[in-house]
Amino acid sequence: MKSIYLCGFMGCGKSTVGKILARKNGCGFIDMDDYIVEREGMSIPQFFSEKGEKYFRDTETEVIRELAEKNAIIACGGGAMLKKENAEIASEAGIVVYIDIPFEACYGRISGDTNRPLVVNNSKEQLEEIYNSRVPVYREHSTIAVDGVGSAEEIADRIAEAVKY
Repeated sequence: MKSIYLCGFMGCGKSTVGKILARKNGCGFIDMDDYIVEREGMSIPQFFSEKGEKYFRDTETEVIRELAEKNAIIACGGGAMLKKENAEIASEAGIVVYIDIPFEACYGRISGDTNRPLVVNNSKEQLEEIYNSRVPVYREHSTIAVDGVGSAEEIADRIAEAVKY
C-alpha cells in the first residue's frame, strides 16, 4: 500500500476522515500537526510565535520527507501541500488527496479554535481570502480531489473508491 496524504483547508476533515480511512484499510494514521508538536515539543501556536511560520513550513517539509517512508494515511496541515516541493515528495511516496469542501463548512468547524494561528490572527473575511487563494494550489498539487460534503464515513468511502483500496 502506498501512503495517502490528505490535504485541504483547515476544518475540511483531514484528521477525522483519515482515522476512518486508516481503520477501514487496516493501516496506520498520522496527523502531521500532532507529529510536529510531538517532535518539536511545542504547540503549533507556540511554534508560530517563537520560530515563525517560515520555520514551521520548513519543518513540514522535513516531516513529509520523514513520513515518506511510512505506509499510512497522513493528514497534512492545511498549508503543507501549498509548497510544491512537499507535494512532489508526497506524490512520489504515495497519493495526494484533496478534500474539497466549501469555505462555510470549514469555517463552521474552525471558528474560535485557538490552536490555529491563522484563525486567531485573521477575520472570517481574511480566512475566506486565504481559502480562495489556496484552493487552486490544492487542486494543482494533489493527485485527485474528492467531494468533502457529507459524513466523514462517506468521504472516507469516496477516497477509498478513488484510490482503489
